[in-house]
Amino acid sequence: MVNVISKEMEITKERFVHIVGLPRATVTRKIANKADLSADESERLVGLAKLIGQVQASVEEAGAPEGFKPAKWFAEWISQPLPALGGRRPEDLLDTADGRELVSKLLAQMYSGAYA
Repeated sequence: MVNVISKEMEITKERFVHIVGLPRATVTRKIANKADLSADESERLVGLAKLIGQVQASVEEAGAPEGFKPAKWFAEWISQPLPALGGRRPEDLLDTADGRELVSKLLAQMYSGAYA
């Protein structure tokens, strides 16, 4: 899943594991051994995938432009400091469930046109 999502986001595996707050050595070892991630580690990946799915669903509902890549857009968006987050970047919040929930709410506000 690490390889698939990082490829869809068009970012390096190193940046991806940093964003979700996983130790690079742990992920590399588990990929090499074809071992499962822990429940907490898996939750972080699933949470990130849900956020990308939220972007995809919003764009599809609005009439997705041809060639739009939700995961790539998300990767670019999370790297930008946002006033709604006090100048923090969304990627700095993705290593916790509360942070992912805050990012999800911000995406929903953007989609609805609500001031965030």
